[in-house]
Amino acid sequence: MLGQIINQAKKHPSLIPLFVFIGAGGTGALMYVTRLTLFNPDVSWDRKNNPEPWNKLGPNDQYKFYSANVDYSKLKKEGPDF
Repeated sequence: MLGQIINQAKKHPSLIPLFVFIGAGGTGALMYVTRLTLFNPDVSWDRKNNPEPWNKLGPNDQYKFYSANVDYSKLKKEGPDF
């Protein structure tokens, strides 16, 4: 498979940017899905010891990828402990 891509790139050099951008997009998508599975509080890998990991988050824990107008360091807890 990789040999075919290299042969096509040698025959048609104008395809090289296409291969680069497709590879970068696939790598970025894979990295984002990996980040979601490892750091998102909605995903529970250990259901016996930690069945509800989202209850242990404090109000200053930023779990969103990007937040334009919320400063998580200044938030205070408003609800009860579970």
